[in-house]
Amino acid sequence: MIAKISAEERAAALAGLQGWREERGGEALCKDFKFKDFSEAFGFMTRAALLAEQMDHHPEWFNVYNRVEVTLTTHDASGITERDIKMAQFMDSLV
Repeated sequence: MIAKISAEERAAALAGLQGWREERGGEALCKDFKFKDFSEAFGFMTRAALLAEQMDHHPEWFNVYNRVEVTLTTHDASGITERDIKMAQFMDSLV
């Protein structure tokens, strides 16, 4: 089982992530992405899904037209882990 990171590690990770915020009492990372149109939003989700499947670590997300709302948490650890940080960094690299 993967362990969740400490509050200090979360703060340090958030400092390096553009636009991400803690939610659920520090148990999740969230970000709202906005794209030119639906095609760009869907392309982003498709690229992120490929890594998610490789990592066996799937985001919670919601898409309407050009917006994608993402929540990252590791359910097995009941909080944020290195997997969530890696996924957030990868998602940021896509935009």
